[in-house]
Amino acid sequence: MAETIETPRVNQYQNTMRILCQQKDSRLEGTTIPPVKIEGEYLYWERIGATEAVDLEVRHGDTPNIEVDHSRRRSTAAPKVWATLLDRADAARMLVDPKGPYQQTAKMAMNRAKDRIIIAALGGSAWSGKTGTTEVVLPASQKIAHSNVGLTLGKILLASEMLETADVDPEIERFIIASAQQKTNLLTTTEVKSTDYNSVKALTDGKINQFMGFTFKWLNLLTKTLTTRYCYAYTKEAIGFGTVEEITVRLSERVDKNYAWQPYVSMDMGASRIEEVQVIEIACTET
Repeated sequence: MAETIETPRVNQYQNTMRILCQQKDSRLEGTTIPPVKIEGEYLYWERIGATEAVDLEVRHGDTPNIEVDHSRRRSTAAPKVWATLLDRADAARMLVDPKGPYQQTAKMAMNRAKDRIIIAALGGSAWSGKTGTTEVVLPASQKIAHSNVGLTLGKILLASEMLETADVDPEIERFIIASAQQKTNLLTTTEVKSTDYNSVKALTDGKINQFMGFTFKWLNLLTKTLTTRYCYAYTKEAIGFGTVEEITVRLSERVDKNYAWQPYVSMDMGASRIEEVQVIEIACTET
């Protein structure tokens, strides 16, 4: 059978690996109390409640003894790991060395895990009491209903009002975290499109970064139940973050696996909600 012109055709392969689309960095890093080193099994956050002054009704009267409300919250670190094996025989037959890309994609996974830890602390259970065994859920009073709409100016205004009603220090940085679809909902809100409201001119580059005193963080890791996406407004003092080990990257040869290469990434971190009034859950309709 005669050969055809197709016989000498060759395939060309690149000697680089391209990492596919994913959230690469931690988008919520820097939105909590600066991380504290955890040197034991738990990290306890000590709290002092509000007190009130009393009237001095008589001259030379007894000095009052104002009882101060002390409480605490507990953070528990949870170790996370990522590892894979790359046989030497496989590596020798590849044009590109995948060890570096493996470590990069593993670190990206850890950055997303860090954000999930913060999200879980925002909406999940906090642990209070002397030994941190009393469960504290985010109360209904700190939740804004979805009302069959997405993220709107009205919900942002209500979140701001709730923080101010609770006398949250206005100097503390405030954040709203929401999904990509909620960003679209907000951008198409009439008031936000108006230059009267849009002091940061967010629409000039298609982004909203700051609005109504909040810094916005957009990510797709927030919990979604059916058609409800749970977004959050909170302050930098709302979440306590502790670390046993920061993200650590290692590369070793496994003697027990015929000296296969093993990229390995680990971290050990935990977070806790410090005060409920500094966290507001915003339920948003999302199809």
